[in-house]
Amino acid sequence: MTDYRMLSKQITSLAEDEPFFIPVLSNASALLYENMEDLNWAGFYLMDKDSLVLGPFQGKVACIRIALGKGVCGTAAQKDETQLVANVHEFPGHIACDSASNSEIVVPIHVNGKVAGVLDIDSPSLNRFSDEDKEGLELFVKELEKVIDFRNLQF
Repeated sequence: MTDYRMLSKQITSLAEDEPFFIPVLSNASALLYENMEDLNWAGFYLMDKDSLVLGPFQGKVACIRIALGKGVCGTAAQKDETQLVANVHEFPGHIACDSASNSEIVVPIHVNGKVAGVLDIDSPSLNRFSDEDKEGLELFVKELEKVIDFRNLQF
């Protein structure tokens, strides 16, 4: 079982000396990728006007740009709600950046009440993510929102 409270404390500590979003999100993706089991991708997409653009991540090569409302990430950003998908192949309009991904969870990230990006985590297993993962990752993102400095991000 993943200790999301500990991961949230760790990301807060990592951001103390450098709150700029690029290094913090880089470490956040590594922290999640190393501490959650059965993943093949963990990272971020950031708002760039009317679409999401690839940010720091761990895993295989990924899609660079995703339109709002497209795929799991674009849907999470547009609806401003976490998407927990047991089987991505059944998700309407799923974008297959990595054909090995079978389940996914995407959590919106906010700055000043607006969606600034999303945390995206993929697994090669079906039904990998639970309600406990959803609650834990939402807690992790809330901590990121408190400590990160999104200067120079256009959204």
